[in-house]
Amino acid sequence: MQLAGQRGNLVGMGTIFTQLVEREGPRSLYLGLAPALTRSVVYGGLRLGLYEPCKHVCSYAFGSTNFAFKFASGVIAGALATALTNPMEVLKVRLQMSTSSTSTIGETRKVLAQEGLKALWKGVGPAMARAGCLTASQMATYDEAKQALMKWTSLEEGFQLHLISSCIAGTAGTLVTAPVDMIKTRLMLQRESKGARVYRSGFHCAYQVVVTEGVKSLYKGGFATFARLGPQTTITFIVCEKLRELVGMTAI
Repeated sequence: MQLAGQRGNLVGMGTIFTQLVEREGPRSLYLGLAPALTRSVVYGGLRLGLYEPCKHVCSYAFGSTNFAFKFASGVIAGALATALTNPMEVLKVRLQMSTSSTSTIGETRKVLAQEGLKALWKGVGPAMARAGCLTASQMATYDEAKQALMKWTSLEEGFQLHLISSCIAGTAGTLVTAPVDMIKTRLMLQRESKGARVYRSGFHCAYQVVVTEGVKSLYKGGFATFARLGPQTTITFIVCEKLRELVGMTAI
C-alpha cells in the first residue's frame, strides 16, 4: 500500500518490521490472525482437495494430464476455494490496516453497517484470479517438478524430493501471483462509503498502478510475499504428502 498513486522509493520489509514492532508492539505482526486462520483451514483444504478430482476429470474427459490440464485443474480448484472464503480475506486485510483496535466480529459489523453485505466479496475477481494462478502454478509446478526430478536425478519419492519440488513451486507461485495479490489488496481496502471509487475493477487498478507508479510497482511487497509464500508452500506440500502417505493415498 506504500505510495499508492505515486512514484518514489519504497521502505523495505526489514524497516517496516522494525517500525511495526516499535510503534505498535509485537502483537501488530499478528493483526487479522483469526480470519486468516479461518480462511486457511477452509481455503487450504478446498484448493488442495479439489485439485486431484479436477485432474482426474481432465484425465477421464481428455485422456491426458499434461501440464496444461494440471494448470487448468489448479485454476478451477483455487478459484472455487477463494470464492467461498473471500469474506475472511477482506476482514483480514481490513484488520491489518485498521487504525483502531477492534475484533473480527466488530470489524464484520462495521463493514456490514457501512458498506453492506457485498463489501465482503470486494476484490473477489482479482482474488479468484490470484488463487487460481497460485494454485495452478504451485500444484502444476510441484507435480511437474517431481516427475522431472525422478526422471532426471536419483531422487525417489520421499522428503528430499518433496522439499526440492515444493521450493520450486513456491518460487513459481510468488512470481505469478505477486502483481495480482497487490491489486487484490488495493481493491479490498477501497471503502465504498468514502466517496467515488479510485479503482473500478481489477484491470482498471492494474492500469492505474502502471500509469501512476510504474510497472515495477506491480511487484510491491514481492519479497515479503515470497518470505511468506515460500515457507508456506514448502510446509504445505511436505505435510500434505505425509498425511496422504499415513492414510494410504498415493503421492500427488
